Amino acid sequence: MAQIHTPGTADSWHGTIPSTTFPSTPNRYHLYIGLFCPFAHRVNFIRHLYNLTTIIPLSIVRPYPKGDLKGWPGWKFPASDDEYPGATVDHLYGEEYLHKVYFRADPEYKGRYSVPLLWDKVAGTAVCNESMQLLRWLPHAFNDYVPPSLAKIDLYPVHLREQIEAISPWLQSDVNSGVYRAGFAESQEEYDEKVVRVFGALNKLERIIAANGGPFVLGKEMTELDVMLYATLIRFDVVYVQHFKCNLGTIRHDYPVLHNWLKGMYWDVEAARATTNFKHIKENYTKSHWQVNPTAITPLGPFPDIEEGVERDWSKLSVGGVKHPAVLEHEAGIPDV
Repeated sequence: MAQIHTPGTADSWHGTIPSTTFPSTPNRYHLYIGLFCPFAHRVNFIRHLYNLTTIIPLSIVRPYPKGDLKGWPGWKFPASDDEYPGATVDHLYGEEYLHKVYFRADPEYKGRYSVPLLWDKVAGTAVCNESMQLLRWLPHAFNDYVPPSLAKIDLYPVHLREQIEAISPWLQSDVNSGVYRAGFAESQEEYDEKVVRVFGALNKLERIIAANGGPFVLGKEMTELDVMLYATLIRFDVVYVQHFKCNLGTIRHDYPVLHNWLKGMYWDVEAARATTNFKHIKENYTKSHWQVNPTAITPLGPFPDIEEGVERDWSKLSVGGVKHPAVLEHEAGIPDV
């Protein structure tokens, strides 16, 4: 069995439920998240989709301040549940900072104090803090305790796995992480390279969803690709366009298919809407990334945060995209599914 965590290093925790170490027991585990973080958003999405909200309680850090460029002292809990709407105290230990929870699992931990963090209250240690790993196994970790109608939802179905595995790597690198690579670029050359990858991948996704006819990335069935993409696209126009300089286009004006997909996810999938908090999202990026936005002013727009009016007839949608030459070149290099 692979080691769950290497003590005294920056290694993440890689535990799974159910396992010998971590049995599938309701209310044994506690989830630490930030409503601002797209990677924590994935896990909270799953928590709501499978009705795990009473099985896995949670604590929510404030969206700011974050600390220095090395992440110290890191995410902070409010002093009370009323201090910042939507954030909570540390319901387990009453700690002021998330890093103190990490040090309970490993006093010599050298990595970042990131969210999500799934915690085992019985063992008093971390289970997993890797969102992609949680996204894969959490949906069925508590099948015996959720209604059969929810337990049968499969975000990684056998007949779609080949397509999921083909799309997931570049979705993760060019879109989910790509917006950060563009936003935190330290030179013009680095930014120019990274931002075109974001829009080349968005162009490709626009065509994939159109070809599959919606309402989800691969057609009629929602998969983990939809969860991964939603957590980034719901933040795109409201944060990444201006804050991370991803302004070669917007979802709502340049990508009719992706925009319709996004509206459908928000208005039709309760787990998506229930886990989206625009105040936390906007204020996290604009008020914690002082090296990007030193004035910490949060823009009012765009308005509305997410538009209404989902087009049910996908054949009426025209396929959009950004026509910048470098973007088109990158799009062409992404293999067809």
